[in-house]
Amino acid sequence: MMDGLRCMQSSSGNCCPPPVDDVEALEEAEPLRRRFGLSEARRRAVVGSEPCLWRSCEAEEGESGGVRVSDMNSYRPLLPLPTPETLLLRPLLALTEAGRDSSIMPGVLLGDVFPNFEANTTIGKIKFHDFLGDSWGILFSHPRDFTPVCTTELASAARLSNEFKKRDVKMIALSIDSVADHCAWSKDVMALHSEAAANPLPFPIIADDKRELSVLLGMLDPDERDKDGMPLTARCVFVIGPDKRLKLSILYPATTGRNFTEILRVIDSLQLTANKKVATPVDWKPGEEVMVIPSLSDEEAKKLFPAGFTTKELPSGKKYLRYTPQP
Repeated sequence: MMDGLRCMQSSSGNCCPPPVDDVEALEEAEPLRRRFGLSEARRRAVVGSEPCLWRSCEAEEGESGGVRVSDMNSYRPLLPLPTPETLLLRPLLALTEAGRDSSIMPGVLLGDVFPNFEANTTIGKIKFHDFLGDSWGILFSHPRDFTPVCTTELASAARLSNEFKKRDVKMIALSIDSVADHCAWSKDVMALHSEAAANPLPFPIIADDKRELSVLLGMLDPDERDKDGMPLTARCVFVIGPDKRLKLSILYPATTGRNFTEILRVIDSLQLTANKKVATPVDWKPGEEVMVIPSLSDEEAKKLFPAGFTTKELPSGKKYLRYTPQP
């Protein structure tokens, strides 16, 4: 067992302390971790072909410049953190040569602090958390510039940009082409938005021409390739809260366009339920009745919802369907 790193158990049930090479790889990956702003409470490693289950930990710099970790009370299975070399190469090679290999694909889980990456965009270089400020944010990725489905999606997002602004949601797109391509493509996008065709695109596009962010965020589509056989970016949607934590992720294949009106509806639900102890039922729209969350007793619900609530009678006799006007 290496000092400062405590392995819990491999998926095969055997203890799997990391070889020295893996620990050195983790140390080599530190500059990369800082660059992309990966969570300070994450450590990932690969032992052979199996990912270890590492204890969730707080990380701090050691005197030697390495990383020391101190135990916390809980742990969870974590995906591996690739080395600088494998961050770009291994997922791409796995997808192009050996098919799917989820054990090496990074990603962000609900509740995680979203990576504070730096990137070149159509409005210049940004640091993501600074770009968001205290607002909500939405990052949506696209397979490629000058492609039909992507163009219609960006045009729809542009038409709805004022609705996102009303909800204090900052928008940013991502595609695996250069800033110059993005700027030229934006004119095609706005041409579909006839009433504002002469205006610039109302949100920036990240240039991920090296696929660094696509790999970091687990956004590559293994079934859709470019002319060189490299995987394209899937149609991902990430909604980030003012606390910089991931609140929603949606993943579409490259061949299916998204519904941005539905995304607005989901954001309405996220913002409502972040502040009120309610949940929104199927097909809910703003202004309609919401549901009292199960963890509240009837007595607590009466105090929280002055308008009262109604309980639907069910064959089971359980009184869990409680409706109240939207607070």
